[in-house]
Parts: sequence; C-alpha cells; structure tokens
Amino acid sequence: MTTRTIQSRTRSLMALACFGLAMPALVSLGCNQSSGQASASGSTTVAGDSAKMTDRTPDKDQTKNTQSIKDGGDKPMETATFGGGCFWGVELAFSQQEGVIETDVGFMGGSKDEPSYKDVCYTDTGHAEVVHLTFDPNKISYDDLLNIFWRIHDPTQVNRQGPDVGTQYRTVIFYHSDEQRDQAEASKMAMDASGKFKAPIATIIEPAAKFWKAEDYHQDYLKKRGQTSCHIPNI
Repeated sequence: MTTRTIQSRTRSLMALACFGLAMPALVSLGCNQSSGQASASGSTTVAGDSAKMTDRTPDKDQTKNTQSIKDGGDKPMETATFGGGCFWGVELAFSQQEGVIETDVGFMGGSKDEPSYKDVCYTDTGHAEVVHLTFDPNKISYDDLLNIFWRIHDPTQVNRQGPDVGTQYRTVIFYHSDEQRDQAEASKMAMDASGKFKAPIATIIEPAAKFWKAEDYHQDYLKKRGQTSCHIPNI
C-alpha cells in the first residue's frame, strides 16, 4: 500500500467521524468521536448552508465603542479569536466571562471562502474551529482571556483535543493587533516556563484572517441544550 493511499484512507476516516458530529441529533455525543454513543432523538438533517462572514461593519463597531465611552469606559470594544479544539466548549467558557460581550463560532486560517462545517470536516480547507469574540477591555483584559484560554484546553496537543483529531482542532491564537501578538507570545513563553504542562506548548500564534461564521445551529450549541461540556465520559 502506497503512502498516498494510506494518507487518503486516513483523511476519509477522519472526515466520516467529523461529519457525524455535524448532525444536530447527536446531542449527547458532542465532539467525542471515540465513544460511539449518541441520542436517537431529534432531527438528523445536516444544515447545508455555507458559513457566512461575520457582520462586523465599521458603523456597528463604532456604535459599540461610543456606547462604551458613554457607560464610563475609557477603552473601545476589542476583538479576540481563539482555537482550542471543538468550538462548542470553547465558546461556552468564554461566553460566561464578565466583560465578554458577544461570541460567535466559526472558522479561520483556511484557503476556502465561505466554508461550511462539512467543508472543514470533509476537505483539507486548512481552517481551524475558532471562537471569535467581542470584549470590553474595561472589564476584562486580553491577558485575562489568554489565561482562560490556557485553562480550558490542552495546549500541548498537536492537531487534536482529546478524541477530536484533525488540523481543524489545532490550538491557535489569531491576533488582531501587534499588542495582542506581543501579549500572546509573552503569555505562551510564561506558561511554557511555569512547568504547569508536561510537554511544550504547541499553540500557534498568527495574524487574524477572515472569519467565517459557522451555521446557526452551532452558535451557543451547549448553552441552548443545557450542557456544560462537549465531551462525554469514555466508558
């Protein structure tokens, strides 16, 4: 068997596992690809609409910035983007923080325009699953967000988080300014030196690219279902 054949079969198996997660009926399964258990209730229709680029126009951002100043804040709203495995759980963790104004899940860092969830799962688009958030730096700092990011996933794993395997699950920080880049690099260095992790941190730090919002049913997925985690125990 040639190396190309092995790689092709490996990608096909990963795509099939990922596509299984795209079915809204798999509520109890979440992002876990190893248990093989899922709820039989609910619709099994896969949303076929392509992901849409987030609507963050200058006018909308300016309105938020002005409101922040009116409310007594001296800094405008900012944007941050993180990838730490399945975006359901990452979004839930950030959405619960005071000072995080809005969260969207979607894709960044790939080569295809308007990728759907199926595209990212089935083909090599190069995108990472990310959480794209708006935060009030008067209430929560970017350093605070970085500290949360390190806690809610394992940054030493390469192209995977637990049972979720694939480049779309890579650990990545997409920075939106030189200041964010410097803070992210300093934070990563400090975490590596802290000894909190048994292996080197594998998180990639790169400039933010175009953000493509995932299908509607992915947004606030766990919150809408009253779940606190996208993984279920392996039995």
